Amino acid sequence: MHRGVRARRPGAAVVSGLQVGTEIGRASYPLERADLVRYAGASGDLNPIHWNERVAREVGLPGVIAHGMLTMATAVRLVVDWCGDPGAVLDYGVRFTRPVVVPDPGAAVVEVVGTVGAVDEEAGTVRVDLTVTCEGRPVLSRARAVVRRDALERR
Repeated sequence: MHRGVRARRPGAAVVSGLQVGTEIGRASYPLERADLVRYAGASGDLNPIHWNERVAREVGLPGVIAHGMLTMATAVRLVVDWCGDPGAVLDYGVRFTRPVVVPDPGAAVVEVVGTVGAVDEEAGTVRVDLTVTCEGRPVLSRARAVVRRDALERR
């Protein structure tokens, strides 16, 4: 569904040197209207603000916006690619800061940067903090994923 463009490949090379502040990677994920339609069908969220420009503007939005859960799922792809196992993500949460307006034609590009926010040796986990922006403005805040460290060591 998504096409990610990585500026730098996240990977196992980072595992041995995990420290707070270590960047795990960064990626750009374009979202097009077709992605919104596919997500609406899969999720059952058929709210027209996600596909109809007129309705979106009538309710005061600047245009059609991506589903918040789609934006959230798009952002965590960086973490999943880094750890190599979606099952290794033990917890993930965000706050929605600003909607992602998806133009037609074209795409909104969600930029994601992940850094190590905490390493808990006793629990065997790593918290990854995500900075998520679109057009240079934050769209998610407090985006944090907790990953099992053993998944990183198997890579």
